[in-house]
Amino acid sequence: MMGLRGFIAIACLLFLLSIIANGGSEQGWNDAHATFYGGGDASGTMGGACGYGNLYSQGYGTNTAALSTTLFNNGQSCGACFELKCVNDERWCLQSSIVVTATNFCPPNNALPNNDGGWCNPPNQHFDLSQPVFQQIAQQEAGIVPILYRRVPCQKKGGIRFTVNGHSYFNLVLITNVGGAGDVQSVSIKGSRTNNWEPMSRNWGQNWQSNSNLDGQSLSFKVTTSDGRTVECSDVIPDGWSFGQTFIGGQFT
Repeated sequence: MMGLRGFIAIACLLFLLSIIANGGSEQGWNDAHATFYGGGDASGTMGGACGYGNLYSQGYGTNTAALSTTLFNNGQSCGACFELKCVNDERWCLQSSIVVTATNFCPPNNALPNNDGGWCNPPNQHFDLSQPVFQQIAQQEAGIVPILYRRVPCQKKGGIRFTVNGHSYFNLVLITNVGGAGDVQSVSIKGSRTNNWEPMSRNWGQNWQSNSNLDGQSLSFKVTTSDGRTVECSDVIPDGWSFGQTFIGGQFT
């Protein structure tokens, strides 16, 4: 019969094999790297490819990230939340983790190698963080650090925000402050007079477009995120709305 030492040896071997199979990562976590941009006050992170504009007034603050091509997924990851921690670099890593929302795109630099300046080139998984949040997991002087990341639910205060821009026959609705999965994948809109749900199309980032004339109608929305959950916000926009206004609806719980 196999002795205790044999069982221990097999157990250790299985553990090592599981680590190799997961690329050396902790279970549920993925390997990536992180850099920072935007200055010490994160003013350079405002705007961005998700269309959120002023990240302070929209409630995102400085806990934000620009994602590499692979992670950004043509804007479909906008609004998703990630937990990050610096690993495998005792000189630069700090013993803490952060949660960030995807608000921007980190473009590739094909003139540079993927491992030397072209950090956001495909197929790299990379987070370009606001400087204040980078400094919560690593010392600024590091420049770039190895990290582990995982998707986490977004914890947002208040309801989903709908900002109506555009003009008649071109309604461009910016959807922000989305909890739960956070990354809106589909939106439908319904006017109080038309009374039919109309699918909206993604214009860019989290700006969603309808080509119907919905002037003078109260508006309802169905918002679906990547986990398949849907929130219906009935008559969230009253019939006296004007372009440029923001309205608050329900929230994922």
